[in-house]
Amino acid sequence: MGVSIIGWAHSPFGRLDGLDLEALIGGVSRDALEHAGIHPEDVDGIWLGHLNGGFVPDIFCSSLVLQADPRLRWCPATRVENACASGAAAVFAACDAIESGRAGFALVVGAEKMTAVSGPEVTRILGSASYVREEAAHGMTFPGLFGDLAEAYFQRYGDHSATLARIAAKNHANGVRNRWAQMRKDLGFEFCNTVSERNPRIAGPLRKTDCSLVSDGAAALVLADDALLANARRAIRFRARAQVNDFLPISRRDVLSFEGPRRAWGTALAGAGCRVTDLSFAEVHDCFTIAELLSYEAMGLALPGRGADRLADGTVYPGGALPVNASGGLKAKGHPIGATGVSMHVLAAMQLAGEAGEMQVEGARLGGVFNMGGAAVANYVSILERRK
Repeated sequence: MGVSIIGWAHSPFGRLDGLDLEALIGGVSRDALEHAGIHPEDVDGIWLGHLNGGFVPDIFCSSLVLQADPRLRWCPATRVENACASGAAAVFAACDAIESGRAGFALVVGAEKMTAVSGPEVTRILGSASYVREEAAHGMTFPGLFGDLAEAYFQRYGDHSATLARIAAKNHANGVRNRWAQMRKDLGFEFCNTVSERNPRIAGPLRKTDCSLVSDGAAALVLADDALLANARRAIRFRARAQVNDFLPISRRDVLSFEGPRRAWGTALAGAGCRVTDLSFAEVHDCFTIAELLSYEAMGLALPGRGADRLADGTVYPGGALPVNASGGLKAKGHPIGATGVSMHVLAAMQLAGEAGEMQVEGARLGGVFNMGGAAVANYVSILERRK
């Protein structure tokens, strides 16, 4: 029993002062159902990816999706949380329900309202997704965690500041073509590679341009059992998917090995019966540029310490053999926590349907999505292909 994406919707990402969490959820829910061409009463289950953690006072928000249309009343709705992978966790939970035979059509929504609190409060909330007793409780933040990760990479493989700047510059250039992106500005390599008043160091070797953005936003998908596709306008099939979780404490693992993402990619690619080089594109979790660099190595594009080679030979750029983050990634598109994993699946589905507009990867037929929670703790990989 297979699962396909038959419709989607996406809000702009950024500081959306005129939209609260309920409005974000309702807008994409209505638009996704319309795009899929199904009636609200046909939905058998709703899954909402949402971290919250104190960004907004609403801690019980699964039924906010029902506000989108009164015909959704009585539909089972569940909030799903797995840190920055909350969106992919919601997608996978809906897939599980369809594959089990308990649902035919599912509505998956990812949403986050992050800008209603101060910058320091955002940092505190996100830090609570670490292993608090050893990390956040001792002042460690996520920029600090990934700054340490970048420093360790540099110590092992040499100074890759310029490599990280190339990733940032690539994704900002890509973001110009994404109408939903929070930052649609090509910053250029020199700006990203230079520490300045506008691009200060944030943690370790990471500069401001190496860090993703604080964002509001939402995205939604309609999923269907493959047996119910007769009237579907389009269908993007999950050819394979994998979830791999690692220990939460960094002290219990070599985070530089990115073993959780590596295992998730390996399992998903094996399940899909393909190699990474068979993919047409990938959307990967670049919460920090070092995460994208390590993703090249985890997905098998490069050997450990040689991820920079894929920038040097053009593989991961638009027009390359395997473009990565043609959407601009979290770096330019924005990173509203609960929405991110759903957004990545929306963008991949658009590519495979040939509906990605200026972002379109020519001839896209097989795509990979990697959404990560924490520092390589909760790892989700999907391999998608066009069925209809």
